[in-house]
Amino acid sequence: MVTMTSADNALKSYYLGVVSEQLDTSVNPLLAQIKKSTADVWGKEVRRLAQYGVNGGIGAGTEEGDLPAAAGNNYEQFVTTLKNLYGTVEISDKAVRASENSAGAFVNLLNAEMEGLIKSSSFNFGRMLFGDGSGKLCKVSSVSGNTVTADSVKNVIEGMVVDVYDAAGTPVSAVTGRRITSVDRDANTFVLSGGALTGVDAEDFVVVQGSYNLELTGLGAIFKNTGTLYGLDRSTHKWMIPYMQSSVGEISETVIQTAIDKLEEVAGSRVNFIVCSWGVKRALQKALSASRSLTDPEVLAGGYKAITYNGIPVVADRFCPDGTMYLLNTDDFCLHQLCDWKWLEGDDGRVLKQVPGKPLYTATLVKYADLICTRPCGQAMLSGITEE
Repeated sequence: MVTMTSADNALKSYYLGVVSEQLDTSVNPLLAQIKKSTADVWGKEVRRLAQYGVNGGIGAGTEEGDLPAAAGNNYEQFVTTLKNLYGTVEISDKAVRASENSAGAFVNLLNAEMEGLIKSSSFNFGRMLFGDGSGKLCKVSSVSGNTVTADSVKNVIEGMVVDVYDAAGTPVSAVTGRRITSVDRDANTFVLSGGALTGVDAEDFVVVQGSYNLELTGLGAIFKNTGTLYGLDRSTHKWMIPYMQSSVGEISETVIQTAIDKLEEVAGSRVNFIVCSWGVKRALQKALSASRSLTDPEVLAGGYKAITYNGIPVVADRFCPDGTMYLLNTDDFCLHQLCDWKWLEGDDGRVLKQVPGKPLYTATLVKYADLICTRPCGQAMLSGITEE
């Protein structure tokens, strides 16, 4: 007979490993290329030594002269706070009791919940990789009733629960914990549950519930030329600034190769992964086809297929900003984590817990991690590309 105890045991003994593997390799093609490590985690922080420049103890001299003075490697310490990543599933008591005499029905129930968790995680963690850690999904252009017109709906999807903040970063109290009920991707609008959106104005912004300034340090935070990154000021650490070229226009092999050559010349970095928007990928395919350089697709970790440019896989990602291409050396990236995905357990060791006052049980997956790029100057971004 199926019971809550057997459901709890199934989540811990079987589903944890399967779901953890899929979240690490199947969520996003870029994430699948990034190594994961528990090293350099100290308490609630990641503290990573990053080397820059070269060893200075080199020089030429006379046959009987002094040897070069010692000057070791240059190091700076990157410091970032571990981000708290959660994924929750919910099972009703009624659903469990309805399947208590059928193991097959119970397995189907758990499979459906796990698939929903993976789909939701795929969307949100993929989005975080391209974000700047603020959790901003979009900016409000106008509001009519409970319908929001935004600058983009790339980062929103039906079912997402969101909060609205004003331009100063203060939450709009009347619009917290609202669920997105529908999205019109052609009109850049979406509808929120509940009544009229009182107090929401143009230039306000939308974030995932409770996530403002608490998300992963993604590419949006790395590809900037001002401010701080990992506790270091870019104005005094120029090697923290990636290669960035804007207003590219028509994509060409020359533009891409120039960026690749610049990274190897300045930082000794070799690009091994290119990620871009879908429109940029189509434009690149057109350019490569015209020059007869298009090659057969390559299969990457996680089963993703990619075209290649000079042997470098090129992958399109739904969350990559429009008109943008990132040229990365993924060896410089690491997802530092306190541990891999784990179920949040109570004092009694159970992962399924009843929601107080409701006939529902929830289980929560958790990971404490953040993304670090040890050599920002070894990465490149091309933007303002004309899409196809």
